[in-house]
Amino acid sequence: MKKSKIAGLMILLGVSAVILGAQEKPGKAPTENKMAPGQDKAANGGVDGTTAKPVTDDPNYIIGPEDELIVNVWREADLSRTVPVRPDGKISLPLLNDVQASGLTPMQLGSEITTRLKKFISEPQVTIIVSKVNSQRIYIVGEVTHAGAYPLVPNMTVLEALSSAGGCTPFAKQTKIYILRQDKGQEVRRPFNFKEVLSGQRMEQNILLKAGDTIVVP
Repeated sequence: MKKSKIAGLMILLGVSAVILGAQEKPGKAPTENKMAPGQDKAANGGVDGTTAKPVTDDPNYIIGPEDELIVNVWREADLSRTVPVRPDGKISLPLLNDVQASGLTPMQLGSEITTRLKKFISEPQVTIIVSKVNSQRIYIVGEVTHAGAYPLVPNMTVLEALSSAGGCTPFAKQTKIYILRQDKGQEVRRPFNFKEVLSGQRMEQNILLKAGDTIVVP
């Protein structure tokens, strides 16, 4: 009698173990969102996997020495990278070595790289993003908090430039400020009355700056 009870208890425990095991059986592990082989981070915008934003949206922007470019080659991680434009106006890329960049727009440079890459890969797709503008500068001298050279931001005005320099010092002659500009080989002097512009008068003085302009604050 005791043997039959023990046997029955063992059978019951065995069935329970089977049921419990079926309930606790782990399912499939969550599928990781991995990139397929050959799908580089640049496919998402930037070479670091982030969406890169250009510092200028001007399609006619001319690349110059010391600018910084993001070269994205679709599905080619080894070719996508951030590169500086050297003083000689060229950039260095795998397979292509030196490529002339200065003097071209981002679209023109992208087309040039695309054409040259066709010798090595099938149907290359190249995007050029200007990440830093260092080739175009303006200069602020005189009675400002921080005199020196500044990158020319797109659509930068005289007032914005003075603000970047920390504004005028207490000793500045704010009504006698002027901008020096090279125009057709000649130096042109444009007056700027800080007080008038600040009060909303004669706003035409607050001109858009060009590369090489010098703001003089006496």
